[in-house]
Parts: sequence; structure tokens; C-alpha cells
Amino acid sequence: MLHPKQMSLENRLHCLEILKETGYQTGCGFMVGSPGWQLEYLARELCYIKKLRPHMIGIGPFIPHKDTVFAKETGGSLDLTLNLVAMLRLMNPNAMIPATTAVGTIDPRGREKAILSGANVVMPNLSPVSVRKNYMLYDNKLCTGDEAAECRKCLDARIRSIGYEIVTDRGDYREF
Repeated sequence: MLHPKQMSLENRLHCLEILKETGYQTGCGFMVGSPGWQLEYLARELCYIKKLRPHMIGIGPFIPHKDTVFAKETGGSLDLTLNLVAMLRLMNPNAMIPATTAVGTIDPRGREKAILSGANVVMPNLSPVSVRKNYMLYDNKLCTGDEAAECRKCLDARIRSIGYEIVTDRGDYREF
């Protein structure tokens, strides 16, 4: 439903496997509660992620955008997203798992909750404020009005409030 018919799931998964085999740092993931997504798909998705062993696993709740065909759809569940972050951390102890802006958008402490559930990556919005309106994936996106320095300062304080600190060295995957 979210991808053009000519872009089959099998082909997309095959492309991920080829990228990983050729040495690229590879990521995969899914939107929890996206239109057409069913709870029954979870086992298949989790098994695929376990098999692929991606370097990054991005999951977050689906948030409808007012200007799309999905505007009237129900958003994804924060609780289910956090439980999946925890499961994925247990299954993939070395993976980079972002605390997405989507979890922070649907819950004021969503990113902190994601970190406490097992996420280990935060990605501040460093785009110039003047161009952020061109990348509004969903309504009410977190941190769209803050300057990069303000966003970083706020994010740093939030992460410290739960007993962690932001590290600004390498951001790529490293085997531990």
C-alpha cells in the first residue's frame, strides 16, 4: 500500500541483502501501525531482521500527514513501538536503533522512553529552519522551529535527564 506495485517486497529485501553482502552498512525497519500493516506481520518482520542482522534498525509509529491519502488513518501505537524497540535490542545487541522523532512527536517524552527501551541513537534536526518545511513527513513534527544549536542543547538536556549522555564521535556502526 505504501510502495508502488512494481517495487515488490521480495525485490526490496533482495536489494538490502546485496548491499550488506557488498560491504555497505545496511539498515531496515518498519512503521508500526502504517496503513495496511497488521499485527500478524510482526513475526515475519522480526525473523527477517534477525536473519539480515542489519547495522541500523529504524522503527517508529506511523503518523498520518494531513495532505496525503492517509490523512484519516489512525496513527501507530507508542507502547507497541517501545516494546518492539526492546525486543529488537535483545535480538540485535550491537545494532544502531534510533529513538525517532516520531516517538517524540506523539509523546513529549517519547525519545527518552525509546532510549530507556533500548534505542541508542538520537538524530537532531540540523537542517536550516528555512528548509525544514520541505521535509514534513507527518503533522506536528518535533523540533521543526528550533535552530540546530537549540535543538542540540535541548536534546542533550533530555538525554541527561534519564542518566545518559550524547556522544558526538563516530556515528557509523562498529562491531563491539
